[in-house]
Amino acid sequence: MTTDSPLGIQLYSVRDDIAPAQLDGTLTRLAAMGFTHAEPYDILSDPPGLAEALRRSGLRATTAHAAVQLLDETAILDSAETLGIGTVIVPWVDPKSINDRAGVEALAAAVNGVAERAARRGIRIGYHNHDFEFAQRVDGVPVYELLVELFDPAVVLELDVYWASVGGADVFELLPRLGDRVRFLHVVQEREPGNDRPVLGVEITGRVDEILALGAGHVEMPVVEVVAHHSDVFPLVERNAAFFKQVAA
Repeated sequence: MTTDSPLGIQLYSVRDDIAPAQLDGTLTRLAAMGFTHAEPYDILSDPPGLAEALRRSGLRATTAHAAVQLLDETAILDSAETLGIGTVIVPWVDPKSINDRAGVEALAAAVNGVAERAARRGIRIGYHNHDFEFAQRVDGVPVYELLVELFDPAVVLELDVYWASVGGADVFELLPRLGDRVRFLHVVQEREPGNDRPVLGVEITGRVDEILALGAGHVEMPVVEVVAHHSDVFPLVERNAAFFKQVAA
Protein backbone atom coordinates (compact mmCIF):
# COMPACT_ATOMS: atom_id res chain seq x y z
CA MET A 1 0.00 0.00 0.00
CA THR A 2 1.34 3.38 -0.93
CA THR A 3 1.19 6.49 1.21
CA ASP A 4 -1.50 7.70 -1.21
CA SER A 5 -3.74 4.83 -0.05
CA PRO A 6 -4.29 5.26 3.70
CA LEU A 7 -5.97 2.46 5.62
CA GLY A 8 -7.51 2.99 9.04
CA ILE A 9 -8.47 0.67 11.87
CA GLN A 10 -11.16 1.60 14.39
CA LEU A 11 -9.51 0.81 17.72
CA TYR A 12 -12.80 -0.58 19.04
CA SER A 13 -11.86 -3.62 16.94
CA VAL A 14 -9.01 -4.34 19.36
CA ARG A 15 -10.60 -2.89 22.48
CA ASP A 16 -9.52 -5.85 24.62
CA ASP A 17 -5.88 -5.21 23.77
CA ILE A 18 -5.31 -1.48 24.27
CA ALA A 19 -4.94 -1.16 28.03
CA PRO A 20 -1.98 1.11 28.87
CA ALA A 21 0.42 -1.82 29.25
CA GLN A 22 -0.68 -3.26 25.88
CA LEU A 23 -1.14 -0.13 23.80
CA ASP A 24 2.37 0.14 22.34
CA GLY A 25 2.48 -3.50 21.33
CA THR A 26 -0.98 -3.47 19.78
CA LEU A 27 -0.42 -0.28 17.77
CA THR A 28 2.93 -1.57 16.52
CA ARG A 29 1.29 -4.86 15.54
CA LEU A 30 -1.42 -3.02 13.61
CA ALA A 31 1.14 -0.89 11.79
CA ALA A 32 3.01 -4.05 10.79
CA MET A 33 -0.21 -5.36 9.20
CA GLY A 34 -0.27 -2.38 6.87
CA PHE A 35 -2.61 0.00 8.64
CA THR A 36 -1.49 3.61 8.36
CA HIS A 37 -4.06 5.21 10.65
CA ALA A 38 -5.83 4.40 13.89
CA GLU A 39 -9.28 5.76 14.70
CA PRO A 40 -9.57 6.08 18.49
CA TYR A 41 -12.89 5.91 20.32
CA ASP A 42 -11.57 7.36 23.58
CA ILE A 43 -9.57 10.55 23.24
CA LEU A 44 -10.30 11.92 26.70
CA SER A 45 -8.58 9.48 29.07
CA ASP A 46 -4.94 10.25 28.19
CA PRO A 47 -4.48 12.32 25.03
CA PRO A 48 -0.72 12.94 25.47
CA GLY A 49 -0.09 9.25 26.21
CA LEU A 50 -2.08 8.15 23.18
CA ALA A 51 -0.31 10.69 21.00
CA GLU A 52 3.08 9.37 22.08
CA ALA A 53 2.05 5.74 21.56
CA LEU A 54 0.81 6.55 18.05
CA ARG A 55 4.06 8.36 17.29
CA ARG A 56 6.14 5.40 18.44
CA SER A 57 4.11 2.99 16.30
CA GLY A 58 4.20 5.15 13.18
CA LEU A 59 0.40 5.27 12.99
CA ARG A 60 -1.50 8.53 12.57
CA ALA A 61 -4.88 9.48 13.99
CA THR A 62 -6.75 11.93 11.80
CA THR A 63 -10.26 10.80 12.77
CA ALA A 64 -11.77 9.83 16.10
CA HIS A 65 -15.13 8.75 17.46
CA ALA A 66 -16.55 10.93 20.23
CA ALA A 67 -20.09 11.91 21.17
CA VAL A 68 -19.16 15.55 20.98
CA GLN A 69 -22.83 16.63 21.07
CA LEU A 70 -23.21 15.05 24.53
CA LEU A 71 -19.82 15.14 26.23
CA ASP A 72 -17.52 18.02 27.15
CA GLU A 73 -17.14 19.72 23.78
CA THR A 74 -14.13 21.81 24.74
CA ALA A 75 -12.30 18.82 26.23
CA ILE A 76 -12.92 16.74 23.12
CA LEU A 77 -11.72 19.46 20.76
CA ASP A 78 -8.67 20.11 22.95
CA SER A 79 -7.83 16.40 22.85
CA ALA A 80 -8.34 16.33 19.09
CA GLU A 81 -5.82 19.12 18.72
CA THR A 82 -3.33 17.29 20.93
CA LEU A 83 -3.66 14.18 18.78
CA GLY A 84 -3.65 15.96 15.43
CA ILE A 85 -7.20 14.78 14.71
CA GLY A 86 -8.92 16.84 12.04
CA THR A 87 -12.32 15.09 12.08
CA VAL A 88 -14.31 14.14 15.18
CA ILE A 89 -17.16 11.77 14.36
CA VAL A 90 -20.35 11.20 16.33
CA PRO A 91 -20.28 7.40 16.68
CA TRP A 92 -23.77 6.46 17.91
CA VAL A 93 -26.98 7.94 19.24
CA ASP A 94 -29.83 6.35 21.17
CA PRO A 95 -32.24 5.05 18.50
CA LYS A 96 -35.21 6.16 20.62
CA SER A 97 -33.92 9.73 20.52
CA ILE A 98 -34.49 9.94 16.75
CA ASN A 99 -37.73 8.02 16.33
CA ASP A 100 -39.73 11.15 15.48
CA ARG A 101 -39.17 14.36 13.54
CA ALA A 102 -38.56 16.44 16.66
CA GLY A 103 -35.77 14.09 17.74
CA VAL A 104 -34.16 14.07 14.32
CA GLU A 105 -34.28 17.85 14.11
CA ALA A 106 -32.83 18.19 17.62
CA LEU A 107 -29.90 15.91 16.81
CA ALA A 108 -29.16 17.70 13.55
CA ALA A 109 -29.28 21.08 15.28
CA ALA A 110 -26.91 19.91 18.03
CA VAL A 111 -24.41 18.44 15.56
CA ASN A 112 -24.59 21.52 13.34
CA GLY A 113 -23.91 23.76 16.31
CA VAL A 114 -20.83 21.79 17.31
CA ALA A 115 -19.65 21.73 13.69
CA GLU A 116 -19.82 25.52 13.48
CA ARG A 117 -17.82 25.97 16.67
CA ALA A 118 -15.31 23.23 15.83
CA ALA A 119 -14.67 24.77 12.43
CA ARG A 120 -13.27 27.85 14.16
CA ARG A 121 -10.56 25.54 15.49
CA GLY A 122 -9.96 23.87 12.14
CA ILE A 123 -11.76 20.63 13.10
CA ARG A 124 -14.55 18.96 11.14
CA ILE A 125 -17.47 17.13 12.72
CA GLY A 126 -18.81 13.94 11.18
CA TYR A 127 -21.55 11.37 11.69
CA HIS A 128 -21.26 7.57 11.71
CA ASN A 129 -24.35 5.44 11.14
CA HIS A 130 -25.62 2.11 12.35
CA ASP A 131 -28.55 0.12 10.98
CA PHE A 132 -31.36 1.90 12.81
CA GLU A 133 -30.95 5.19 10.96
CA PHE A 134 -32.03 3.32 7.84
CA ALA A 135 -34.57 0.96 9.41
CA GLN A 136 -36.38 3.73 11.33
CA ARG A 137 -38.62 5.99 9.30
CA VAL A 138 -40.28 9.31 9.95
CA ASP A 139 -43.16 10.18 7.64
CA GLY A 140 -42.12 7.26 5.48
CA VAL A 141 -38.55 8.50 5.01
CA PRO A 142 -35.48 6.75 6.49
CA VAL A 143 -34.09 8.78 9.38
CA TYR A 144 -30.67 8.80 7.73
CA GLU A 145 -32.06 10.63 4.72
CA LEU A 146 -33.63 13.25 6.97
CA LEU A 147 -30.40 13.72 8.91
CA VAL A 148 -28.35 14.19 5.75
CA GLU A 149 -30.86 16.78 4.58
CA LEU A 150 -30.76 18.63 7.90
CA PHE A 151 -27.02 18.44 8.55
CA ASP A 152 -25.03 21.46 7.51
CA PRO A 153 -22.92 20.59 4.44
CA ALA A 154 -19.87 21.06 6.66
CA VAL A 155 -20.84 17.90 8.59
CA VAL A 156 -19.09 15.01 6.85
CA LEU A 157 -20.37 11.45 6.71
CA GLU A 158 -18.57 8.29 7.73
CA LEU A 159 -20.75 5.68 6.05
CA ASP A 160 -20.68 2.27 7.69
CA VAL A 161 -21.61 0.22 4.65
CA TYR A 162 -22.31 -3.00 6.56
CA TRP A 163 -24.76 -1.38 8.98
CA ALA A 164 -26.35 0.62 6.18
CA SER A 165 -27.09 -2.55 4.22
CA VAL A 166 -28.40 -4.31 7.32
CA GLY A 167 -30.75 -1.39 7.95
CA GLY A 168 -32.21 -1.46 4.45
CA ALA A 169 -29.99 0.67 2.23
CA ASP A 170 -28.78 0.01 -1.28
CA VAL A 171 -25.22 1.19 -0.72
CA PHE A 172 -24.51 1.02 -4.46
CA GLU A 173 -27.22 3.64 -5.04
CA LEU A 174 -26.58 5.59 -1.85
CA LEU A 175 -22.87 6.29 -2.25
CA PRO A 176 -23.07 7.95 -5.67
CA ARG A 177 -26.07 9.99 -4.55
CA LEU A 178 -24.37 11.26 -1.40
CA GLY A 179 -21.23 12.07 -3.36
CA ASP A 180 -18.58 14.03 -1.54
CA ARG A 181 -20.65 14.27 1.63
CA VAL A 182 -19.10 10.84 2.36
CA ARG A 183 -15.48 11.31 3.38
CA PHE A 184 -14.85 8.06 5.25
CA LEU A 185 -16.10 4.50 4.93
CA HIS A 186 -16.37 1.91 7.69
CA VAL A 187 -15.70 -1.36 5.97
CA VAL A 188 -15.06 -5.02 6.64
CA GLN A 189 -14.40 -7.69 4.05
CA GLU A 190 -14.56 -10.64 6.42
CA ARG A 191 -16.86 -10.34 9.41
CA GLU A 192 -16.35 -12.05 12.72
CA PRO A 193 -18.08 -15.41 13.29
CA GLY A 194 -21.64 -15.00 14.46
CA ASN A 195 -22.06 -11.46 13.10
CA ASP A 196 -24.61 -12.41 10.46
CA ARG A 197 -27.48 -10.01 10.96
CA PRO A 198 -30.34 -10.25 8.44
CA VAL A 199 -29.71 -7.80 5.60
CA LEU A 200 -32.78 -5.69 4.81
CA GLY A 201 -31.07 -3.81 2.00
CA VAL A 202 -28.76 -4.87 -0.82
CA GLU A 203 -26.19 -7.47 0.23
CA ILE A 204 -22.60 -6.23 0.05
CA THR A 205 -20.78 -9.49 0.83
CA GLY A 206 -18.03 -9.99 -1.75
CA ARG A 207 -18.61 -6.54 -3.25
CA VAL A 208 -16.53 -4.29 -1.01
CA ASP A 209 -14.10 -3.61 -3.84
CA GLU A 210 -17.02 -2.17 -5.82
CA ILE A 211 -17.92 0.06 -2.90
CA LEU A 212 -14.38 1.39 -2.65
CA ALA A 213 -14.42 2.13 -6.37
CA LEU A 214 -17.65 4.11 -5.99
CA GLY A 215 -16.01 6.22 -3.29
CA ALA A 216 -12.84 6.93 -5.25
CA GLY A 217 -12.19 10.61 -5.61
CA HIS A 218 -13.92 11.81 -2.47
CA VAL A 219 -13.50 9.13 0.23
CA GLU A 220 -10.39 10.08 2.16
CA MET A 221 -9.89 6.74 3.88
CA PRO A 222 -11.51 3.36 4.47
CA VAL A 223 -11.57 2.35 8.12
CA VAL A 224 -11.80 -1.31 9.11
CA GLU A 225 -13.98 -2.19 12.07
CA VAL A 226 -14.50 -5.65 13.53
CA VAL A 227 -17.19 -5.39 16.18
CA ALA A 228 -17.75 -8.66 18.05
CA HIS A 229 -15.02 -10.67 19.76
CA HIS A 230 -15.42 -14.41 20.09
CA SER A 231 -11.73 -15.36 20.03
CA ASP A 232 -8.34 -13.89 19.16
CA VAL A 233 -9.34 -11.00 16.89
CA PHE A 234 -5.92 -10.30 15.37
CA PRO A 235 -5.94 -12.96 12.62
CA LEU A 236 -9.27 -11.61 11.38
CA VAL A 237 -8.00 -8.03 11.51
CA GLU A 238 -4.87 -9.04 9.62
CA ARG A 239 -6.88 -10.80 6.88
CA ASN A 240 -8.99 -7.68 6.47
CA ALA A 241 -5.86 -5.53 6.27
CA ALA A 242 -4.40 -7.80 3.60
CA PHE A 243 -7.58 -7.57 1.51
CA PHE A 244 -7.78 -3.79 1.56
CA LYS A 245 -4.05 -3.42 0.89
CA GLN A 246 -4.45 -5.66 -2.15
CA VAL A 247 -7.44 -3.68 -3.44
CA ALA A 248 -5.49 -0.43 -3.10
CA ALA A 249 -2.34 -1.81 -4.75
